[in-house]
Amino acid sequence: MLQGGSLWAGLISGGISEAQDVRNLTKGQMDKKEFAVKTTGNVTGAIGVMAGIEYGAMLGTTVLPGVGTVVGSVIGGILGNSLGQRLGTQAGNAIVQNPLVNNLTKTVSQTATNVTTT
Repeated sequence: MLQGGSLWAGLISGGISEAQDVRNLTKGQMDKKEFAVKTTGNVTGAIGVMAGIEYGAMLGTTVLPGVGTVVGSVIGGILGNSLGQRLGTQAGNAIVQNPLVNNLTKTVSQTATNVTTT
């Protein structure tokens, strides 16, 4: 899966999405929690693009060699990105909304603050 055009398509797709989110974070248009959720979605979306292109091309080749390969990879990439983004965003929200994780991060940041002030 991680080879050739599908690898580059996933990296470029995820990189562009992440760059936009970093810009929004630095401008103050989103908070750190939303950024964490978006980053999770960007990573899984990139993986979805890679997998979608590969498996879409295989399916397209099976149905209609030549043209089907191209059409299958394009449709697979779009669907893979959409599914990957959706699943990653849900996972990111579940992690960010989890009280256990929130308490743990508060404890870690308080400990780090105490260590730096002493």
